Amino acid sequence: MLVFASSDKGGTGRSVTSCNIAFHLAQRLDVAYLDFDFGSPTAGAIFEIPKAERGVDRDGLHSYFTDDVADPRRLDVWRTTSRPDLRGTNVRAGRLAFFPGDRGGAEFATSADLDQRCVELLTRLDSEFDVVVVDLSAGRSTALTMALKATAQSTMRGVTARWLVFHRWTHQHIVAANGLVYGDRGLLAVGESVGHDPDALLDAIRFVRVAVPDLKEHNPGQTAAQATWLHACDEELRKLAVDHKLGRSRVLGTTPVEPVLQWREQIIAESDVSAKIANTTTVQAFKELSARLTDDAVWEGM
Repeated sequence: MLVFASSDKGGTGRSVTSCNIAFHLAQRLDVAYLDFDFGSPTAGAIFEIPKAERGVDRDGLHSYFTDDVADPRRLDVWRTTSRPDLRGTNVRAGRLAFFPGDRGGAEFATSADLDQRCVELLTRLDSEFDVVVVDLSAGRSTALTMALKATAQSTMRGVTARWLVFHRWTHQHIVAANGLVYGDRGLLAVGESVGHDPDALLDAIRFVRVAVPDLKEHNPGQTAAQATWLHACDEELRKLAVDHKLGRSRVLGTTPVEPVLQWREQIIAESDVSAKIANTTTVQAFKELSARLTDDAVWEGM
């Protein structure tokens, strides 16, 4: 299965959420994580791999496409992370392979040859891993176009591809997410232009709401007027989401506001909860997203 992580805007939590989803998937499956954010490949910092925090010096994914590197660099997260508690999960986990970008890389123009290299890479990794998570650059990027072209090829029709669109719970981000999927030069329009059936592609797209406040949680410093205003804002956003075709029927899941992630983008593990650093609800949200992502019955029923 291929999973493409996308967002119209930066700062949506796309990378940190998809890294955490990959981490929880890898507790039971073999997972590959590809950093297709060619202009800013920093997923290595979330996995806390010192030598790949901003990509690698050579043989990364950027080099694979632009320099004809035969096999892009792969790093075993369990062995290369600097976090001892993540290395310990190797005893009970599947594989988690990280394919970094190149340090100092940038966006590049696509071509038929590069599109074919993308097909070859994704096909090969799909046969090797249970789930391949591809973190795309924000917006209507080279990476997004290349992924749409690759998955439209006849040779990939037998490969399951799912698209996650991440957005924060704000007016601006809801409008932006709608544009990325339904707007001009959005996912559906570009997908149809390169050979996708728009209805089938829409069925493969789900939204992930990130950093959604829990209004049921008691906040001792909150006034009654503030609580009333926040509930009104939340209701307004729910109506806006429905109007922009981002209603609950198209949402795979949500993640709560997590203080740890406000200060540091990282993997949230059970050890962080045990140390009373992170909230249990955050780990549970990531677990539910990973479970729903791979549950065919969930997608067929949505």
